[in-house]
Amino acid sequence: IIASVSALLIGVGFGLQNIFNDFFSGIILLFDRSIKVRDVVQVGDIVGEVEEIGIRTTKIIDRNNIMLIIPNSKFTEDTIINWSHHDQKSRFSVSVGVAYGSDVQKVETLLLECANETPDVEKKPISFVRFENFGSSSLDFSLFFWTYKTFRVENTKSRLRFLIDQKFRASNIVIPFPQHDLHIKSDFRNKT
Repeated sequence: IIASVSALLIGVGFGLQNIFNDFFSGIILLFDRSIKVRDVVQVGDIVGEVEEIGIRTTKIIDRNNIMLIIPNSKFTEDTIINWSHHDQKSRFSVSVGVAYGSDVQKVETLLLECANETPDVEKKPISFVRFENFGSSSLDFSLFFWTYKTFRVENTKSRLRFLIDQKFRASNIVIPFPQHDLHIKSDFRNKT
């Protein structure tokens, strides 16, 4: 009986350990204020807006409007990105590749025009273009921009991509598809 009770108490102790860990993490979050309600945070691959910070769990709503209940220990033990902590404005980028032989100055000009014409892209700091690389089948560029709409930034990126495609087509700038060269080597031997 003593052995059974001891095993049961050890199991309960391990179970309560996680609850106490979440509880004390919640107290730390409430007093530390490193994460606040309405902050946009990234936990692993999940990006969401903090709805409520409780004693044991924190509720966030992701970009698909799904409520996630996350143990508070996740916020104190793991690396968390708080997109809203320092400044409500954050920098993002959209990447695009163009065909070799394209006018790279024209590409830069068109990308900056797209940033200036897209709602939710801030005018200051100004957007800029970086010529990233000579890729295997394209010249690779990134358009960097700032926005206050960090939670819905994927919509802004989508609008930018639509506009980039439209302007590139109008200016005859080709966005290539990946190409691979295939060499077939045949060995014809006379089997007589």
